[in-house]
Amino acid sequence: MFNNLRILRSLRPTHNGISKRQLQMKTQYDAVVIGAGHNGLVAAAYLQKAGLDVCVVERRHVIGGASVTEEIVPGFKFSRASYLFSLFRPQIMKDLELKKYGLNVYLRNPSSYTPLIEPGGLDGKATSLILGRDASENQRQIAQFSKKDAEAFPKYEEQLERIVHALEPLLDSPPINLQMGSTMKDKWNNLAPAKALISSLNSIGKDLPGFYEIMTAPAQKVLNKWFESEPLKATLATDSVIGAMTSPQHSGSGYVLLHHVMGEIEGIKGAWAYVEGGMGSVAKAIANCATDHGASIFTDKPVSEVITERGQAKGVVLKDGTEIKAKLVLSNATPKVTYLDLLEEKCLPADLIDELKQFDFTSPVTKINVAVDRIPNFLADPNVKANVPMPHHHATIHLNCEDSQLIHDAYIDAQQGKITDKPMIEMVIPSSLDPTLCAPGKHVVLLFTQFTPYHLADGEWDDVNRNKYADIVFDTIEMYAPGFKASVVGRDILTPPDLERIIGLTGGNIFHGAMSLDQLYMSRPNTLMANYRSPVSGLYLCGSGAHPGGGVMGAAGRLASNAALSDFKNL
Repeated sequence: MFNNLRILRSLRPTHNGISKRQLQMKTQYDAVVIGAGHNGLVAAAYLQKAGLDVCVVERRHVIGGASVTEEIVPGFKFSRASYLFSLFRPQIMKDLELKKYGLNVYLRNPSSYTPLIEPGGLDGKATSLILGRDASENQRQIAQFSKKDAEAFPKYEEQLERIVHALEPLLDSPPINLQMGSTMKDKWNNLAPAKALISSLNSIGKDLPGFYEIMTAPAQKVLNKWFESEPLKATLATDSVIGAMTSPQHSGSGYVLLHHVMGEIEGIKGAWAYVEGGMGSVAKAIANCATDHGASIFTDKPVSEVITERGQAKGVVLKDGTEIKAKLVLSNATPKVTYLDLLEEKCLPADLIDELKQFDFTSPVTKINVAVDRIPNFLADPNVKANVPMPHHHATIHLNCEDSQLIHDAYIDAQQGKITDKPMIEMVIPSSLDPTLCAPGKHVVLLFTQFTPYHLADGEWDDVNRNKYADIVFDTIEMYAPGFKASVVGRDILTPPDLERIIGLTGGNIFHGAMSLDQLYMSRPNTLMANYRSPVSGLYLCGSGAHPGGGVMGAAGRLASNAALSDFKNL
């Protein structure tokens, strides 16, 4: 199967680079893809399967972009940026045969665990809230805090599921192009997106008021309408701010919540999973497909410029001066890097450049990857056997989520440039299910934390401030799980500037740009380029800065490759 694998690796060992032999890079291809993130690899695989000769050039020593596995601490393999798998589009899984090419997942159940520092609930004895796929058990758990909420929760989930089902086709379809030309081809290209949008809106039906509220209201208002108890509201509110510099009390946060329940794994709607070998295995499987069909993937090849002639893309120039000619250039970089860094300013109209400069890349995220020598032991639910994972260790563990106000307070601290003393923490322990990540008895702990500003009011994110913030996070965990700090073998701290510098995420934004209502669908990245094309003929945006946005979905890569293929014959 893999006799034709053609990934050129750096001499530095990596976990998710694979190679049978090294290639000599050619000077010309049909298509060149900038960036071997998961969307870039998806685009490359579809183009190569369609018969084009495709080259992918990646600036780092390892493929995957944010979907990457790296052994930062010897013996521990971290999903260094993205860390959970759910949103990837089922059609792409099928088209690219990703299971055949090595993608395996571990489904999680339960999915959510919120421990309490002090017992609470209706009888004062509840120590945690655990949610999973068992509806009756969810109700039992919620009833510790509110009988009314236990009855309302299934109805809340059912409405979300109906809305997601109605909107799901929009994830697999390009958005309507408001800048549609007058030719018959332009009108034809807009027909399918228009049909998809009308069909989705019709499918919403009786849930239209709920849909409108979710899209426009603060998530807190939506949750307050349904529920009365904490920590249920706080636990659900985390999905409304993940990766977003916003508060549950702000309009638009409802959509972020909706975005995070649009996934499907193994036919189970809304399920989330760990990927065997870490998130780099997603990129590895896509790359296996692309290279098995003949694509070439090169690492340690940063691009300095997109070559243009008379308004048309003609290839790329690497930082070492190498020119690669191609009819199609697809960029998996952010909109800022693609259009403002890699293109000469004269290639785009001045008003479009000004608009792109206003695109919001604000990020609240600091990711901390931790190697530990034993499983955390939570006071709320003590380990039954020493160093043996319990079901709640498989879940996303929400800390500082006793009350939704804690999330808002951390957001306010970030707005003031402060290092918050009450960070919102989502902890996952993928090694609790995946034995390939580290030695038996040891564990990989991934901490997705908010809210951290890009710029601090007092100084910048140097080693002192990185470690100051990480110590606050660890002190918080220690309150819930005493002994955690003593178990730490090593840690990797990625603040927003670090995510930008290392992973290539402008502003540190995990979605390639904020998922705010003004930057979605036909406005992503703007109304002129929402169809993946740009004013430079032959140049396409295939990353998460394009519709349908962030998360490990693959949809932007597939849709951009479709647009490029439809144009290829005429370039």
